Parts: sequence; structure tokens; C-alpha cells
Amino acid sequence: MLRSSDTRAQSDSDKWHKYSGRNILPMWIADTEFLAAPAILDALQERLEHGVFGYGHRRQRFLDAIKKHCHDQYGWHIEDDWIQPLTGVVPGLNFSRAVAQLRGKNQAVMVEPVYPHLRKHPALLPGFTDRGSPCKLENGRWVPDFAALEANISADTGLLLLCHPHNPIGRVYSDDELARYAEIAQKHDLIVCSDEIHCDLILNGSRHRPFADLSDDARARTITLMAASKTWNIAGLSCAFAIIADAELRRDFQRVSAGMTGDVNVLGMTATIAALEHGEPWRQEMLKYLRENAELTEARINATGKLHMTPVEATYLAWIDARDLGVENPQKYFEQHGVGMNDGADFGAPGYVRLNFGCPRDMLEEALERISRAVEAAAGQKP
Repeated sequence: MLRSSDTRAQSDSDKWHKYSGRNILPMWIADTEFLAAPAILDALQERLEHGVFGYGHRRQRFLDAIKKHCHDQYGWHIEDDWIQPLTGVVPGLNFSRAVAQLRGKNQAVMVEPVYPHLRKHPALLPGFTDRGSPCKLENGRWVPDFAALEANISADTGLLLLCHPHNPIGRVYSDDELARYAEIAQKHDLIVCSDEIHCDLILNGSRHRPFADLSDDARARTITLMAASKTWNIAGLSCAFAIIADAELRRDFQRVSAGMTGDVNVLGMTATIAALEHGEPWRQEMLKYLRENAELTEARINATGKLHMTPVEATYLAWIDARDLGVENPQKYFEQHGVGMNDGADFGAPGYVRLNFGCPRDMLEEALERISRAVEAAAGQKP
């Protein structure tokens, strides 16, 4: 049974700490308010009772759980050697940039709006640049502008950063769209780093298609990043993994990451194994709840007349166009009215906000009511 926590405000939650002591509902950072699946909690308790927490090793059971999950959920056959444990997906994004730089390229391209860590690289990569091209709205649906993306590619471009499913626009890319990305990558000989952390949060009933499984060429040039963290709400346990089929690309990834990241948290590995082996019934229950939350959010947001939201195909994140509201900074404005959301400017789209609806229905309804009142207040302030 899906259960939520009523004590996060008093915990070490980053999400709740931001607005501690203020009457602002935290609807921003991408974790949920749901307790981890019972199978995960049981596995963690068993591991805690062991009592020794020395350096961890890449357990065969960890590899087997990942391989079986990829096969059962996506029809994707992977091998042990392809799997590279990570402490998180974000380090994997930056290691992918470093691989491009190792190969003499200093630029990455991506479509925007997009998760901020795809847009910005750390100072440890001097001379590296990231170039974003905008998505466009067609028939009420966000789609990549492939012509604009390709126009951003130069002789110095070595990496295509893909967010798949796409955060924050909530898109599940079609096979045709993925094939077009693959065509561009092959034409310009780009490494592809595909951030697929939201791939188990598809709400529209479609099946996730790993980018690396599109073709032999895609497999040879792709670094796939995955984790159980978003789906099963275990991000604080710091466990993710890269899947890299090509041996040379894998060696380069290992080379640039050596000494730059610690061992995977042993509790994170335990939780990931439990999630992938036994977490499917819980995931299905959560997906049903999230679909209902997504429908409620879309209906209430679009009913305001001043805010606009497209259907969410994946993730528990709503991408809201607030430009018609007529306020200078929508994120700050809604914060003043008791709802803390992400600022669209951080994703490359000022005038938008991102709302996390991965929460109990009563919390979501209160947030949506506050948003509606804020829209009414903005209309009342205009001459």
C-alpha cells in the first residue's frame, strides 16, 4: 500500500528544509512524499542488523537485478561488464563531458528546457561549453526542434546530452524522434549521454525504449544513466549506474571518473536491489496514483485561464507556462502565495515554473488551491 510521510518537515529533507518555518508548500525538488516500498525498508533493516558498513563491492546480485530489470521492463539485453556503478546520475553527466574532452571535443548540445545539470557543467572542465536549442509546441505537445539542434553543432561538438524521458516537459520520445536523435549523433559522430533516470515513471502506458537499444551504432556511442532513486524515492542513498556497451567508450569513462567519485553506498546498493527485484507491485500502485494526480493538476492549472500545462507523459513533474500571469518572476510570486516551485529560468525557460505532484492528494489539492488564489490575486492587481 502506498503510504506518505507526515514528518519530513522535521527530518533532514532538503526539499522541506528550504521553506522551514514558513507557510510554503515545497513542490520543487524531484523526490516524492511517499515512503519507500516495504520490500526496500525490509532489506535495509536486514542490512542494518548486519552492523558492518565497510567499503562496498559491486555485488553480482546488484548486476543481476539491473540486467533482469532492463530485460523485463524494456526488452533490453545488457551484460555485466557494461554496468558501471555511480553515486548519482549527475556525476555521470559530467564524466560524459570529460570523455568528450578527453577525445578532443569541448562542447555538448541538448534541447531545452531541460534539467539544469544538463545545461551547466562544473568548473573542473575548463574550456567546455554547453549549447541548448529550444523545444517547440506543436498541437499542444512539446517536440524537439531538430533543425535548431543541428544548427548548434560545430566542429568542437563531441556530446549530445539527452533527457529521456524529458524533464521538465514530461515527454516520452517517440521511436521516430529517437531515430532522428540517433541520425544526428551518427552524422556528426557524437557521443550520446542519455539520462534515463525517469524511465520507470511513464504515465501514458507506453514502454520505455533505451536509446542505446535503437541500433548497433547507437549502442556503440551511448552512455546510458539510470537509477532506482526517482521511482522508488531513495535518492538520498546515492546509488546509480551507467550502462556502456562499447569497450573503448567504457574505458574512457572509467579513466575520467577514476578518483573523482567514491564507492556506491552499501545501503543504496541494497535498496536498489530490493527495488528492482521486489518493487514492481509498489511501482504500479504509485503510477496509478500519479496518473490521477497528473490529471487533477492539468485540469486545475488550465482552468485558471492564465496558466497553461501540457499533458504529462512521464515523471511526476508538471511544466507550467505562467507568462500570461503578468508577473515579473512567477516562481517568486507563487512562493509569496505559499507554493514553492522550481524557476523555469534554471531549465532555460524564464516565465515557467515546475511543480512536483509526487505527493498525497490533499497536499496537492492545497497547493493547487493556493495557485488558483494567486492567479486571482494577480488579476486583481492589474489596472
